[in-house]
Amino acid sequence: MKGRNISCQLNDTQHKYDPSLFNFANDKIAMRVVNFHKSLPNYKPTPLIRLSSLADKLGIDRLFVKDESHRFDLNAFKVLGASYAIAKVLGNKLNLSDDELTFERIVSEKFKFQKITFATATDGNHGRAVAWTAEKFGCKAVVYLPEGSSLARLNAIKQFGAEASIINQNYDDTVLYAEKMAKDNGWILLQDTSWAGYEKVPTYIMQGYFTLITECLYQEQEIWPTHVFLQAGVGSLAAAILACLCSFTDKTTPVFVVVEPQGAPCLYKSIKLCDGKPFKVKGDLPTIMAGLACGEPSHIGLRILNAEAGAFIKCSDDVARRGMRVLGNPLAGDQAIISGESGAVTLGLVYELLSKKQYGSIKDDLRITSDSKILLFSTEGDTDPEAYREIVWY
Repeated sequence: MKGRNISCQLNDTQHKYDPSLFNFANDKIAMRVVNFHKSLPNYKPTPLIRLSSLADKLGIDRLFVKDESHRFDLNAFKVLGASYAIAKVLGNKLNLSDDELTFERIVSEKFKFQKITFATATDGNHGRAVAWTAEKFGCKAVVYLPEGSSLARLNAIKQFGAEASIINQNYDDTVLYAEKMAKDNGWILLQDTSWAGYEKVPTYIMQGYFTLITECLYQEQEIWPTHVFLQAGVGSLAAAILACLCSFTDKTTPVFVVVEPQGAPCLYKSIKLCDGKPFKVKGDLPTIMAGLACGEPSHIGLRILNAEAGAFIKCSDDVARRGMRVLGNPLAGDQAIISGESGAVTLGLVYELLSKKQYGSIKDDLRITSDSKILLFSTEGDTDPEAYREIVWY
């Protein structure tokens, strides 16, 4: 099913459920994760915003957006995964149990971590989160960004004391470079994607994202979503949210829709091949959605999404631009949300699907009706302020 800006691939392999895929997600783990995050200085839940006027305009019952532009002082959700993963790594060195894992307990022995360096590749938000957390815990961080990354994102990482640089490679090759440099220098790789032989740390990162759902359930206790649209780069966030929501076995499983840029549709292509193997999109990965410009999916993420996601959609950059403008210029009665390109694409997609007749067949395939309750995550604010203004102002 295709339109000029949107293509949808339904997941024919869905519901081949394997309980072992979801062992890392349950209510006890989610509570331990949020308790750790609550121990971080200046923690507070990010807003869950109800866009009632927009829901009425689009003909659905409810539309919620979790606004991650308010996450600490980092303007993006990534710190939830990076902080929990680094805490787990350091906690293991201190032989701490999960119940003992708190910011105060770790920093009380931060003198032991002065020679520890965490290395990562990033499109911006993850690297900033790693640098922020490493500084808080008394460690060092080395961060590599792919070719084409903005100086604003580079400088945002450097402000937390990290050694950061833009290298002449795309995102996936930058990941390989970070892995090599970590091995050569005895650093700890903290990557938010997984591959054969590298799954423990990415699993910690995914568990860190459970706090998004824990906060949502506290903030909205009456309404359960019928649909969740999740943007994906390598797929770790989407898989984490899906796994966490699926752990609530007393609730109806929402329809999960995975959203990617047309220039980097690695999950879309993987599902379309229908062989369970990750597909690698090669080349420059052209898209304004820097946080989603990933050519190869996380192996853990792909397995989970292949099992339970209902559809995979790839969008043009115009869909992300639409989402940014709609969120930033709300209807009367709705709250404005400052959302960057990667954060706004799901809202842009929902707007397109529900306001344009040419996408009626996709809307029907996703079973979106007047009773639908849709949950979205604006995963970043204006992390590149100049690019944000260029899109929203013109």
